[in-house]
Amino acid sequence: MTSPTPSVQRPTTVAFFVQSAIAFGLSLTALLVGIAKLPVGAWERSFLGLGLVFVVSSAFTLAKCVRDRQEVDEMTSKVDRARVDKLLTEQDPFDPNRV
Repeated sequence: MTSPTPSVQRPTTVAFFVQSAIAFGLSLTALLVGIAKLPVGAWERSFLGLGLVFVVSSAFTLAKCVRDRQEVDEMTSKVDRARVDKLLTEQDPFDPNRV
């Protein structure tokens, strides 16, 4: 029997996480300052703020969907790899018991 194929882990590095958090924070801050300094009335500012809430929530939803799709693709890849490993072990050309 062969050992199971080790899973490939692709952890997010600390630098990438920090860079993502800083980029999100800066862009959110710049947008909020832009809305606050915009020379329009309170009604227009509140409308832009509502748009901001929608954009931020949809960005998180999109990120979750992308992550879920990658997890499904990775799981499918693992299953396919396990099937190929099983076929290869069953068809071992160096097996002395093979006819």
